[in-house]
Amino acid sequence: MADLRVKQRYAVIGAGWAGCAAAMELARAGHAVTVYEAARTLGGRARRVEREKTVLDNGQHILLGAYTETLRLIKLAGQDPAELILSLPLQMRYPVDSGGMDFLAPRLPAPLHLAWALLRAKGLQRADKLSLMRFSTAMRWMGWQLYNDCTVSELLQRFDQTDRLNRLMWHPLCLAALNTPPERASARVFINVLRDSLGASRRRASDMLIPKTDLSALLPEAAARYVEQHGGAVRTGAKITALHALPDGRWRLDDADSFDAVIVATSSVQAATLLQGVRDPRLDDAITRMQAFTPEAISTCYLQYDAAVRLDLPFCALVDAPEQQHWGQFVFDRGQLDGKQAGLLAVVISASGSAAEQGHGPLAQAIAAQLAQVLRRPELARPAWTQLITEKRATFACAPDLLRPGNASGVPGLLLAGDYTANEDRTQDYPATIEAAVRSGVAAARVVTTAKAAKQT
Repeated sequence: MADLRVKQRYAVIGAGWAGCAAAMELARAGHAVTVYEAARTLGGRARRVEREKTVLDNGQHILLGAYTETLRLIKLAGQDPAELILSLPLQMRYPVDSGGMDFLAPRLPAPLHLAWALLRAKGLQRADKLSLMRFSTAMRWMGWQLYNDCTVSELLQRFDQTDRLNRLMWHPLCLAALNTPPERASARVFINVLRDSLGASRRRASDMLIPKTDLSALLPEAAARYVEQHGGAVRTGAKITALHALPDGRWRLDDADSFDAVIVATSSVQAATLLQGVRDPRLDDAITRMQAFTPEAISTCYLQYDAAVRLDLPFCALVDAPEQQHWGQFVFDRGQLDGKQAGLLAVVISASGSAAEQGHGPLAQAIAAQLAQVLRRPELARPAWTQLITEKRATFACAPDLLRPGNASGVPGLLLAGDYTANEDRTQDYPATIEAAVRSGVAAARVVTTAKAAKQT
């Protein structure tokens, strides 16, 4: 029998969270890894940017305690999540007297923490609470699985969720998790997220985690150090434009390096372009599925105020009402995450296509006016500066029964990794989140190493 510990040479194209996860898994297994990233900053669509001489992110993110693979790799990379991430109990809290609610789970064992939070919730009527209890009970009875997919709106209607509960909890949660409006979002994928957070046996799984450092520093840059410490290389500013299948089963990138296998961890658009260049009919199915995705945008508006400006909470929900020019859905106090950013607020708009059409200046002005009104603080209408960042292709529309390619492209030695790939078990599919990207990267690395090991036996 051949020695299964033979070191392979692998290439990872893309240093977003999927690519970094794949590279770390390959390096951990003892293989030689080279990562190619077209940009100069690591992190892909969740990365650091600098505006107004301030370090920001290209989008304000919030993680969940259920993001087990992300947290595992952060630790593997030598990072301490306790130092880099603010952990908060599950909550959906709106500003006082803004027409919202106050739902805060105590640090009790699951599922008691949810029962207590529901009992003490303010802003919900008895009918709303009973509606939520029925939904939670039904989901547990169903094992948090939905075999026949439908839209989130249809699911909520099927379980008689009240209008107020939909508006203040389910709709904003759906937008935040799937970046797709409930009337177009997959109920199956939404339930998967609820299962791993609200329905988990561990209370910590439902915790809400807000990075206190920039996203590139949280994992991608630490992942690059890990790969390099294990004999690999990370090349930034290195755009790969072509893949060539060699007669011996290896792959050549552009006209230079050759590798035993390649993991394409770019966006689905870039991946489809690379795969088209291979001109292999076995790739047609994966290409067709990627080209069918509909992009969804996410906008984050940063507003800088005097350093003395501080919110009552690290973050809170906002009632979005586009007809009133209230576009913001969540506001974060960056000063409570990093003392160097005192007075800096970040407002998130998921599925922001319509909002972004307003234009940067008018949209930022509308958000400042919304904050001033709902928080009852007139000074928030006059920020010192604003910066609006819109990722037009932040995610794909997570529609019901969406056909997504798996990690295996259909051609040996060529793997896909990204938040758009499907899990072998459809009941495990996640929306386009950081955790989905990380899980996909880990899975791709394991698929390719297993295939190579089997070939050597």
